[in-house]
Amino acid sequence: MDEGSDDPFDRMGTVGIEEEFYVVDDRGYPTSGTDELVYETEPPEILEDRLDHELFKCIIETQTPTCSGVAEALEVFREVRAALLAHAEAHGYGIAGAGLHPAARWRELDHARKPRYRSQLDRIQYPQHRNTTAGVHVHVGVDDAKKAMWVANEIRWFLPVLLALSANSPYWNGFDTGLASARAKIFEALPHTGMPTSFASFEEFERFERLMLEHGSIADRGELWYDVRPHTELGTVEIRAPDGQRDPEYVEAFVEYAGALVSDLAARYEDGERSRDHRREVLDENKWRAMRHGYEASFIDRETTGEVGLGEVVERECERLGVSGIGELYDRGSGAARQRRLLDAEGLDDLCRALRLES
Repeated sequence: MDEGSDDPFDRMGTVGIEEEFYVVDDRGYPTSGTDELVYETEPPEILEDRLDHELFKCIIETQTPTCSGVAEALEVFREVRAALLAHAEAHGYGIAGAGLHPAARWRELDHARKPRYRSQLDRIQYPQHRNTTAGVHVHVGVDDAKKAMWVANEIRWFLPVLLALSANSPYWNGFDTGLASARAKIFEALPHTGMPTSFASFEEFERFERLMLEHGSIADRGELWYDVRPHTELGTVEIRAPDGQRDPEYVEAFVEYAGALVSDLAARYEDGERSRDHRREVLDENKWRAMRHGYEASFIDRETTGEVGLGEVVERECERLGVSGIGELYDRGSGAARQRRLLDAEGLDDLCRALRLES
């Protein structure tokens, strides 16, 4: 049985980045290309054992190696992206970035044949059959399991901020959902997703993980798809909130912010700071505001006594943590709004072309 432990939590500040993308044809529309790109051809060396596919044959995932910190991770991240694009283009494909592809209609797309995904389709049924989502996951190493659990609990308030900044999926299955991040809502239809509850201890989380495995609720611990989790194999706090992205600057800002948040919260844990222990219902409300309104969202504040707009949170966090990327993103505007402008002005074909990564 695939169970974790506290042993892997032995390094502070390491960083790993996972990105999910769409394999597209020359028009920028999703196409089944992962069999060829993952199984039938040799990828560039940097992608060896770090290239995989997701549920649909049009969705591909890259993983960076474990890096010593944010600076190294961002350098390697650019190299991984470039290698993926070169690999795809060498075999006649393009790569597109978004939380949901505006031209993806799930009934018309091929599911992967990998046994793990066939098992999920059989077990979960409709919600998984339609799961055409793509996201960004950031792993930050923590050197103590109890600390990692505390950080994962406390970082939950900040996840809607990341989601709002990343909102890049207004279209699903051919229509405008009215949401800034429809990916987040579509993905929440799966079990073991969304905003997790607070765990009183790492041991309590281990018991929960073991319970899900023993009773067949999950096939492996990787199927705990919550927006944040202590990763009991890698020894990290894994943040899974953001939408997939075309522009690397957005991912770089998320990584910078995630690294700073984890570092700050780890220091607060070491100083004995008391947990805020937010109710999940309050955090769910903030997440709903993020997925519905994106850059226009306001949130119930950390003290649960008032509201705070995304712009004010971003300004405060940049000053508090000494980061700049999320401030620059906020000034650039929402990916979801940009998609809507493009579709209205130019049409679907031009929008699909605009989501393609460039070398």
